[in-house]
Amino acid sequence: MKGKQIRMKGSDLFIKALENEGVEYIFGLPGEENLDFIDSLRKSGKIKLILTRHEQGAGFMAATYGRLTGKAGVCLSTLGPGATNLVTPTAYAQLGAMPLVIITGQKPIKTRKQGKFQIIDVVEMMQPLTKYTKQVTHSAHIPSMVREAFRVAQQERPGAVHIELPEDIAQETVEQPRIFDVVDYRIPDASKESIQKAVAMVKAAKQPLLLIGAGANRKRASEALTTFINTIGIPFFNTQMGKGIIDERHPLYLGTAALSDYDFLHEAIDHADLIINIGHDTIEKPPFFMDKDDQRKVIHVNFFPAEIDDVYFPHLNVIGDIAGSLEQLTNGLSTHAKQWDNTYFIDIKHNVCTHLSTYEKDDRFPILPQRLVKITRDIVPANGIVALDNGIYKIWFARNYPAYTQNSLILDNALATMGAGLASAIMTKELYPERKVISINGDGGFMMNSQELETAARLHLDLVVIILNDNAYGMIKWKQEAEGFPKYGLDYGNPDFVKYAESFGATGYRPNSVEEFKNILKKSIDSKGIHVIDLAVDYSLNHEILNVLIKEYSTKTKK
Repeated sequence: MKGKQIRMKGSDLFIKALENEGVEYIFGLPGEENLDFIDSLRKSGKIKLILTRHEQGAGFMAATYGRLTGKAGVCLSTLGPGATNLVTPTAYAQLGAMPLVIITGQKPIKTRKQGKFQIIDVVEMMQPLTKYTKQVTHSAHIPSMVREAFRVAQQERPGAVHIELPEDIAQETVEQPRIFDVVDYRIPDASKESIQKAVAMVKAAKQPLLLIGAGANRKRASEALTTFINTIGIPFFNTQMGKGIIDERHPLYLGTAALSDYDFLHEAIDHADLIINIGHDTIEKPPFFMDKDDQRKVIHVNFFPAEIDDVYFPHLNVIGDIAGSLEQLTNGLSTHAKQWDNTYFIDIKHNVCTHLSTYEKDDRFPILPQRLVKITRDIVPANGIVALDNGIYKIWFARNYPAYTQNSLILDNALATMGAGLASAIMTKELYPERKVISINGDGGFMMNSQELETAARLHLDLVVIILNDNAYGMIKWKQEAEGFPKYGLDYGNPDFVKYAESFGATGYRPNSVEEFKNILKKSIDSKGIHVIDLAVDYSLNHEILNVLIKEYSTKTKK
């Protein structure tokens, strides 16, 4: 006797496959080509649809979910203009190693009735931006394609994948549908030979230094790193996207390489005879430059080999599970622990701290970014989260803001796109409702996706949004001045941000002094609802400090 016949609509099968992957959210802005998918999603008791006001917001939220959880975030758009609006978030996830699954709609592929209206080759468009991009041509293929997409998105190095679901395929009936098991896997450990070589190089070093990059932002790797540093006693610094992987209150933490060269921290980098580079790759802005005549050795510890270029060519690759490699290195070096003289590095740390604290108590208004960072760190609790957009203030937060826990300072140093900060903060607060979350944006980046304030209000989130207002693209002004160009083309006007916030149902503030800002921030972070602070910022010292004084100090110390 034959088994019971099971029939299922393609879109229903797609949702079942997503549920099988443990998907909790789908972020998106649907179109008519997604209506079957949306109706199937409506019947899901496991997946929450978060409707956004722009596809960019959806993509940034989904990518942030992937970054924070390690599980692929999912975003949805229609065909044509909806899909093209996801290009920037796709690149954001791909360069930032954030697992992301993008689902786009398409006109029927078997019986088209509208010619070329809104039709572009989205699969081809996504090819250079993703790890995997496919169109579903038969509904029976949906489960295997979904399983493969999630596998590819989440495996090291994580990134973006894309599936196009045409309207007629979503409506198609599948006979005897099959859902594939989610099969976990473990990345192999590094070879004993490479571990032994690394141990020998570390033992031979007189002034070793540890660098922590974004690839080490995995729970097991963070724990293994902390054990390694506590056991072996090597000072460490991090890249911008490596912040918080180890508590930066640690006595051996030297600082963050927010600039590629000439910063106070680079005195330590220049002094080291060995750098153990954990989890960094050249997608992120380089924390230091290698030179062919450099006597310093570099060990690359990562899930994948180093990509060689003119400024990064390590002498040894230790490839495998980062946590496993660190555990093996800890065992191999435990008898050699704490035999290094770190006096020079600790003196440099004192120099770094003295430099960073110079303007922390300066109460001039508009506020200096250094003062903003200090106030924020003093008010945000240890497990609180600051989500940054992209602008010159990101450098000040990377250098001056000590992160105490993983993912407590969320910034992007890979694509470094403007417009992602507010969406990232919204996802963070949705995921961690019990934690305090502050979104910090330049006025330029904020206005690129400010409409997502409505999304935050609809989700009833408790969120603080700070807009650093200088009526200009401040980062580019800084670069323009550094290159000796006259000021041109970077000034604009802003709306009344207080009234703008109130139009979304948020509470708006415009402090007129540093003290007033402190009081507003303290009140806002402990209050319900959305609080938007229009904060005038003074960037007039950026050029003098970041372009002139640092280079003068660096040149003097190298003589």
